[in-house]
Amino acid sequence: MSAASCYLFRNLPDEKMGALHAVSHLQTIPKEQWLFHKGERAEYIYLVEEGAIELVMPVEPDIEIPVALIRPGNGCVGVGALLEPYTYSLSARCKEDTRLTVIARADIYALFESDPEFGSTVMTNLAQRLLERLRETREEVKIHFMNLIQSATFS
Repeated sequence: MSAASCYLFRNLPDEKMGALHAVSHLQTIPKEQWLFHKGERAEYIYLVEEGAIELVMPVEPDIEIPVALIRPGNGCVGVGALLEPYTYSLSARCKEDTRLTVIARADIYALFESDPEFGSTVMTNLAQRLLERLRETREEVKIHFMNLIQSATFS
């Protein structure tokens, strides 16, 4: 299980990783199948064992913006399952035949209740990642804004 390589589970001792492994299961999804769509209720977190998941932001019915490609060892998808309102903020589809470790929200929250230190570590890791992404997004907005100003100035 690649949970140890997912930022959510960084710094968890082996016994806590064992508890996580006990509530997870493997699932294989064929290429081009959607895992979830933006706005759907988030019931699961997915870790890529083999293959690849593309995260996309739908803009129009036939237009989507690629956001990230998740491969084994570089993250997880579906963290909306950890935060209210428990919805997925992006859509995700398999770009290849993909084998996943699947963890149900109910199961991970049961672990949080039985082991508050486990929950604290996971949620701290999530908060750190979200703050990092917020900083990255602000930099992207700044770059796009400056490009817009430059193009308006020289037009």
